[in-house]
This record gives sequence, C-alpha cells and structure tokens, in this order.
Amino acid sequence: MAIYLDCNATTPVEPSVASVVMRLLEKDFGNAASPIHDYGVFALAAVEHARGQVAEVVKARRDEVIFTSGATESNNLAILGLAGEGVRSGRRHLITTAIEHKAVLEPFDEMTRLGFEVQILPVRGDGRFDPQRLADVLRPDTLLVSTMQVNNETGILQPLTDVTDILSNHNAWWHVDAAQGFGKELEQLRNPRIDLISISGHKIYGPKGIGALIARKHDREFPPLRPLMFGGGQEQGLRPGTLPVPLIAGLGEAAKLAVRNNCERGEKCRAFREQALAVFSELGAQMNGAEEYTLPHVLNVSLPGINSDLAIKALKNVIAVSSTSACTSHTHTPSHVLVAMGLSPEKVEQSIRLSWCHMTPDVDWSEVENILRVLRG
Repeated sequence: MAIYLDCNATTPVEPSVASVVMRLLEKDFGNAASPIHDYGVFALAAVEHARGQVAEVVKARRDEVIFTSGATESNNLAILGLAGEGVRSGRRHLITTAIEHKAVLEPFDEMTRLGFEVQILPVRGDGRFDPQRLADVLRPDTLLVSTMQVNNETGILQPLTDVTDILSNHNAWWHVDAAQGFGKELEQLRNPRIDLISISGHKIYGPKGIGALIARKHDREFPPLRPLMFGGGQEQGLRPGTLPVPLIAGLGEAAKLAVRNNCERGEKCRAFREQALAVFSELGAQMNGAEEYTLPHVLNVSLPGINSDLAIKALKNVIAVSSTSACTSHTHTPSHVLVAMGLSPEKVEQSIRLSWCHMTPDVDWSEVENILRVLRG
C-alpha cells in the first residue's frame, strides 16, 4: 500500500477519536434534544463538552460554536447568511481573494447574482494576498471580508495579523475559512476581531461530515446571520436538524488533541519536510509559494519536464499525492490558485502537492527519486 501524502484533502483519524465516535454510535446513542432520560442527558453533555473543546482552540466562548456538516456549509452560512443584513443596511460590497476555496468563491458568485458587488483581491507570487490592496478597496459600505487562513493547495499562511490592523476601526464582518489551519496554526485565529471562522473535522484527524462555524459575539450579539435551512431551533436557530452526537464528540476530541499535541506534531512534520525537500531539490523542483510562509506539513512543487498527472500515476504504488484541491480534482482544469500566483501554464501542469501529518510513516525517498528520474527520461 502506498504511503498516504494527501492529508490536505483529508486526514487519517486519531485512534482516540475513533474510539469516542464508536462508543457514541454503539452504546451512548441518545438524542441530545431529548434530555428527559439518561441517554439524552449524556448525549447533550457530550455535545456541550465538545463545543467547549472546539471553542478552546480559538479562545472563543462555548456558545459561539455552531456545529455544521463541515467547512463548506460553514462558509455558505457565513457568506450567504449575511445577505439579509446587506439588503437591510444597504451595504452590498464584499471582498475576498483569488485563492479561496471553491466553497467560498461559489457562494460569492451567488451573492453577485443576488445583487451584491464582489471584489476579488489578486495574490502575489509568494502565494499571499497583499493586505495593502485590501486597505485600498475597503469602503464604508463593505459588508463582509472573507480571507482564508492557510491555502489548501500551497500551505501558505495568509497575513491575517495585517488584516486585523486594517479592520480594527471598520465595521465589516470578517470571515476566515480556517479549514486548513485550525488546530495547526493557533495564534492567528485567537484574535477576537475575527467574527466568523469555518472549520472541518476531517482536516484535523477527526471524522468526516462534521465541522463548525464559530460566530463570535459582540456586545452579547451574534453576527446578524440568517439560517439557510429551516425546521428546528438547534444551534442558535442557525442550523436545524438532529445533532450527530458521535461526530460532534469526535470533533471535540480532535480539537483537544490539536492543542495538546501541537508542538510535537509540528516537529514531526518539519522533520518529514526536510527529507522531502532534499529529494525534490535534487530533482530541480521549484517550490510554489514562499518557504517562509508555508506550514510544515505541505509541499507544492513543479517538476521540470514531468507532467503532474504522469507523476501521480507513476508514484501511485509508493506515495499517494495530488495535484490540486480534492473538490476540483475531477474537473481537469488548471489550479486557479497557481494561476492566480502567476505560474506559467507549463509549471501549473507540472505541479504536485504533498501533504502529510504526525502519523505519516517513513517514505522510501530513494524510490521516489528513481521513479521521477526515469519518468523524466
């Protein structure tokens, strides 16, 4: 079996997370909305415990965590959920960046169809948007600014600290898609100026199908979101439906471990990265994005003379890697992230993404190097 190096698409599940999920599936299976007996009481307690664990990662309040099916739903709720407020207030200007995930860009397309003006910031060759460009386009009628924390294709950490300063005296709501950085880079998301944070369980060694939107209160009031679905009063009235208690508890356990083991995980990922970099440097690979801003578990490179599709197929029995976002891999279109960074069509077609974690076993890098040298011819 090939060594899995596609953790930005989805991560393996921590053993203790799996144990928590299975216990709540098989034994403690009550409905959290039915605290009229011990089964329901225990289920509700498990949910609230997990809510606190997720909140702790970003130093939010327990009641500011809204459970969803994942970051895609959270992104939609954060963006489309503000449409009513934009209409009410007359603030119809929105800002985002060219390298956002499709789960952000497509909701913004929908906001355009609803009559909002969307401004998309370009990015530099280092993989980051320019905060000054944000400052230049910010207007009194700007309703929402949405900027990702870490890019899913390059692993580049975005300049959120600079955005904090720019928005310090502006009343625009600020949403951060933190699917790739939550639980990995901790400090940025703890800034209380960030109003809305989207996360996914399956990016931090938790289960698929669960995530959260963290909606910070100001003056005891939530951001003025409207629900996208109706049929119940769960999750502050923003997300109806029976709570998936096993998945929520699994997310909570994963969040707890992300904080507790953050330094140890980072050290393991950096050691793995050094080995990978040594091999790809020997092959003359060009790193896509600035090394100084890249998180230690991601490497996006272009291999001169080697098409990425051919490389992925040739390596499939040794390492499992990708060339773009998992959500767009079926479209066979060039990476919008790398195109936005200014890479030539040739370099985009030669790019591969490797992403690993603290549980990734050792790779036979000599075999990887040999396969790629043969492929190059």
